[in-house]
Amino acid sequence: MADGNITKDAMYGAVAPDDFESMLTLDRYGQRSTAFDKIISATHDHFWDPLDPKYIDFSEPWDMENEPLVPEDQMPLFRLPYIDETLKDPKERVRFINYMQLRSFSSILHGEQGALNLSASLCHVLYDQGAQEYAANQTREEARHVTAFARYIKARWGRPVECGAALKALLIEIIEAPEVYKKIVGMQMLVEGLAMGAFSNGFKYNRDPLARKLFQLVMTDEAFHHKFGKIWADRTVPQLSQAERDLVEDWTAHCAQNLLFDRGDPRQQAEIYSQFGLDPERVIADIVQRRKERDPTRKFKGETNVFRVLIKTLLNAGLITARTRGFYAMYVDMDELAGEGSRMPGDDIAEEGIRYLQEINFKDRARPVTIAAE
Repeated sequence: MADGNITKDAMYGAVAPDDFESMLTLDRYGQRSTAFDKIISATHDHFWDPLDPKYIDFSEPWDMENEPLVPEDQMPLFRLPYIDETLKDPKERVRFINYMQLRSFSSILHGEQGALNLSASLCHVLYDQGAQEYAANQTREEARHVTAFARYIKARWGRPVECGAALKALLIEIIEAPEVYKKIVGMQMLVEGLAMGAFSNGFKYNRDPLARKLFQLVMTDEAFHHKFGKIWADRTVPQLSQAERDLVEDWTAHCAQNLLFDRGDPRQQAEIYSQFGLDPERVIADIVQRRKERDPTRKFKGETNVFRVLIKTLLNAGLITARTRGFYAMYVDMDELAGEGSRMPGDDIAEEGIRYLQEINFKDRARPVTIAAE
């Protein structure tokens, strides 16, 4: 098995990416974990095709010139007097909101591409047949997410924008990491946790019915992908030595910090402001000043807040302990989070989406709903 994987359960065992010969071991074909069978078989319940308008129709119109995709109160930058007073023209305000949404959807698209490549890389290294089949299944689902978000962006804007530097570096680091635990923690838990927060928030606040349908359909898949990482955490984290736990917790905090930096550093958006007649240095200075004036104990609020969902994902997986709790406590009320239980805000949205898909896929026969959060 590959070095450094911190394998505590055989179903997450792995070989080196170039060790195909191990996949031909005869005894391997007679061994298969059943831990992922429920997730794999549930694929039929939440199948959808982004190319088939009976599931989602990307020809649905939206007036991008006059209708903001999200309400103004969901745009914190308008709370800066300089931006609020400079962007007086209603159409410019709409253009600003919708361009910021383009950047958000582009980040999601790049993240889905990363998830596709990572899932494919797991197919090459996971030794257990059940785990390998699960990874192949997720690869297929991530591929349709890439197709779907690419089609939405094409329908609303024409083409995406570049991936942010911090997100790009993290995706490359996770995908190219030889250790399976880094892939699972980095992508299946952190990036997927961030995605579930973004999708839940988008489903709640986006005014475009097409965007809301897209978020919901993707969430029907992502809830199961997160489950794969949760099974890994349940089977692995309790068996870690202190040194291994420290290693995993540090990797988790490293990835979380990079994701927070990618979404929170105003300098990464400097090139945006000049497109709207704004002085980038003035905007950045105002953002920095506003943050200085905030209550230092201010925490992320709202059940669909992107980073709050991400941190709750890590807490539920046992990847936050007293040793690293202080880092996350800078952003959220950890006691409040712990008291909420394991239910995630996206679970209800995903389950409603699965029922919608069952009506399409199994309209001629009754099938019980399979719930990802079970």
